[in-house]
Amino acid sequence: MSSVENDPGIFIGKGEQAVYLLPQLANRHGLIAGATGTGKTVSLQILAEAFARRGVPVFMADVKGDLSGLCQAGKAHPKLQKRAEAIGLEDYTHEAFPVVFWDLFGKQGHRVRTTVSEMGPLLLSRMLGLNDTQEGILYAVFKIADDQGLLLLDLKDLRALLTFAGENARELRLEYGNISGASIGAIQRRLLVLEQEGARQFMGEPALDLFDFMQMSPGGFGNINILAADQLMLTPKLYATFLLWLLSELFEELPEVGDPEKPRLVFFFDEAHLLFKGAPQALVDKVEQVVRLIRSKGVGVYFVTQNPLDLPDPILGQLGNRIQHALRAFTPREQKAVRAAAETFRANPALDAAAAIKELGVGEALVSTLDSNGIPGMVERVLIRPPGSRLGPATRAERKAVMDVSLYRERYDQPVDRRSAYEMLNERAAKAAQQQAAAEAAKPGKKASGGRRSNRQSPLEAMLKSIARSFGSSLGRQLSRGVLGSLLK
Repeated sequence: MSSVENDPGIFIGKGEQAVYLLPQLANRHGLIAGATGTGKTVSLQILAEAFARRGVPVFMADVKGDLSGLCQAGKAHPKLQKRAEAIGLEDYTHEAFPVVFWDLFGKQGHRVRTTVSEMGPLLLSRMLGLNDTQEGILYAVFKIADDQGLLLLDLKDLRALLTFAGENARELRLEYGNISGASIGAIQRRLLVLEQEGARQFMGEPALDLFDFMQMSPGGFGNINILAADQLMLTPKLYATFLLWLLSELFEELPEVGDPEKPRLVFFFDEAHLLFKGAPQALVDKVEQVVRLIRSKGVGVYFVTQNPLDLPDPILGQLGNRIQHALRAFTPREQKAVRAAAETFRANPALDAAAAIKELGVGEALVSTLDSNGIPGMVERVLIRPPGSRLGPATRAERKAVMDVSLYRERYDQPVDRRSAYEMLNERAAKAAQQQAAAEAAKPGKKASGGRRSNRQSPLEAMLKSIARSFGSSLGRQLSRGVLGSLLK
């Protein structure tokens, strides 16, 4: 028999019988749902531990800071020991796990960055909340950057190119369509707001290499990558756009592997409803497509949210492994949500799922996982196993100690600002100004300083028009785009 056939899987907990999640089907995605305070974080924690033990790297967003305790061994506690005995967990031990801390703002982890070009116009438009006209202009600006070989790395590059496009709208109109000053101004204002929310730190270099999320520790455990998201949650559009970017980049970069014996990477997306709140239908459709197809890349995606109905039906239908904690039902709408959540499970004749959801205690859940044939198992009422790592956050000193020995300190903690669109446009402007000044100085009969002002174009105006006329002879070098942008082409 193969190792897969001998492996019962990841032990989740026990009710009438023990419930396992099969590693070879973990890339069929999953859902952890339940009201606040019902135990979602512990369920997320025990799954992350189990995947790491099996050499599967994990990425998770830590919204409340509680998950940082994974880097520390838990302590003996009577309630935890009693839970372990109740479910027959004979090998229950306390242990720390290999953790890498990340933070878009660089305060509680290694800084995470991506370039404006890698983000692409679609996700940027969503993050900025642009209308259709403004989004079209943003696409045109990215095309101008491609045609001119201008690198878009950080927000100052994008702002400089927007300014250039606005000042030369008349010359650009025939090739790129109408570029109105009002729309350019609206985009610039929203970029200012985005910068104040922290996007300036997120856009730039060194850009994150996603394969750094897929590394193993020296002991053979998969690294658990924890993104500090407590501050990030204050800007939900930035949070959602970042997670969508991660998903799309993985889809683009990873090769097809089919259904491996265990996933190559598992993602846990907390507060998952923010990924879809206010998103245009076209973007939701593309996310659905990526979630459906990324399974064959060996990536499992687990959505964590309060209510399953927070997710679009096409997404919800792809989540094969489910852990449902208690839901409250005080209003007619909440009662409807409870019934809907119960109906998403394969019925168990011995269990009234709708009634059980309202009765579950902390640390209890309704669980259904896929069997070896990929068929959802009947729903079971389960006591969730206790975690081996600490329940609760790591201290600031403990977090710093982990970061101080991290292999990623030198790679990501210092920003890099190389020559890109901002510098290139400034260089062109300076060169054109010098040439114009030299030409003016060489003219016979030139008046001394203080004479009547010339009606000729300023050096900057001449340079900008020269650049616009040179578009036809551009090298046409195309810059990389994220998959969510390319899928719309």
